[in-house]
Amino acid sequence: MAKTDKINFSTPSGFPEFLPSEKRLELYLLDTIRRVYESYGFTPIETPAVERLEVLQAKGNQGDNIIYGIDPILPPNRQAEKDKAGENGSEARALKFDQTVPLAAYIARHLNELTFPFARYQMDIVFRGERAKDGRFRQFRQCDIDVIGRRELSLLYDAQMPAIITEIFEAINIGDFVIRINNRKILTGFFQSLGVAETEIKSCISIIDNLEKIGEAKVKQELEKIGISLEQTQKIIDFIKIEGEIDEVLDKLKHLSQNLPDAEQFSLGVSELETVIAGVRNLGVADKRFCIDLSIARGLNYYTGTVYETTLIGHEALGSICSGGRYEELVGMFIGEKMPGVGISIGLTRLISRLLKAGILNTLSATPAQVVVVNMQEDLMPTYLKVSQQLRQSGINVITNFEKRQLGKQFQAADKQGIRFCVIIGADEAAAQKSSLKDLQTGEQVEVAIADLAIEVKRRLSIPEQG
Repeated sequence: MAKTDKINFSTPSGFPEFLPSEKRLELYLLDTIRRVYESYGFTPIETPAVERLEVLQAKGNQGDNIIYGIDPILPPNRQAEKDKAGENGSEARALKFDQTVPLAAYIARHLNELTFPFARYQMDIVFRGERAKDGRFRQFRQCDIDVIGRRELSLLYDAQMPAIITEIFEAINIGDFVIRINNRKILTGFFQSLGVAETEIKSCISIIDNLEKIGEAKVKQELEKIGISLEQTQKIIDFIKIEGEIDEVLDKLKHLSQNLPDAEQFSLGVSELETVIAGVRNLGVADKRFCIDLSIARGLNYYTGTVYETTLIGHEALGSICSGGRYEELVGMFIGEKMPGVGISIGLTRLISRLLKAGILNTLSATPAQVVVVNMQEDLMPTYLKVSQQLRQSGINVITNFEKRQLGKQFQAADKQGIRFCVIIGADEAAAQKSSLKDLQTGEQVEVAIADLAIEVKRRLSIPEQG
């Protein structure tokens, strides 16, 4: 290939690529999250990466997200062919930007095959055409759960979400965190009581949702731009800054509900929030793990009730590490039936990137192997293969070195991959049915009968015996 024909094989901007040590960390986190989800009875599904564009854009589902469209690229010798479906605007296709909208379409497609309330988890890749930057990607994995009901859905499902979030983040041991809880009805009702026009309430909520990103001064400017008076703006700022212990904030809200004009929506939101808080406590979540934060709004328009954002204490600049909320009309809009739902999402790719950079998480070793059976001489390969299989059958991950190299180089290669033990068997050891077990962490080397090798390795790795 001529120098001028050199192909740029670097990854496209915003599309991450993991090294083995990073991928193993992702798989460990996926397994941890999956175990918690399944302990609450959530069942796995998978939806296509590609959806009809009209599904993703229905009734404002897209929000501010930039969607990647899908268009066929024909080879030069097939330019005369036409993709009929791709040319038809009603069947234009695009990559999914989240899991919740595709879930709604999935339920509409399988309505008569599912049991309700339907609780599912999904750990798929999604795509957004946002500007790629540190910790922000155009392709990333989300780990979602949602519960969907027919006509009604208990608020205890809302209460279950903080319990699940707590179990996950305590299991992966990332430090102190707090789940900030609010209810969109409280915000909507408060704006109504101030006389904000119905057409401007969603805009107000979107602006409030950006408070942490743009600051109080910018929020005031943005509210003024949409016609909110200075007096109304100050009341909004004062309201969302209400803070204190959980019961203290609830008392302030209940007092407000008795004094606000047109407070029906506001009072309903307060009542729902109180029910959810009681449920969270009954599920055993400590008060230190959650709080009421009236500035939490969640930007997507489909949220209608409880909303959540999770913040890592001391690392607030990382933003929310898990968020979600309740919605009433997202699923029903496809089938004309009321189907309320509630869910949360962990943007795992973003989370890993942020936590690694902050030093909160570390990558795992590059390989899952715990033992290397080194190659001392080629004619002993039948012994090496037999010993390797014996170890694997005992639940130990093993690499067998098929190429003979200097012993020191085999040790170095194992150590570089984070493998702790090397099994050494020469001619004399093989004849005596013995081996040497070298611990690369401590440098210790002990003689072990081949028959006892698996027991000794598991003892040193603190792996319980099978059976």
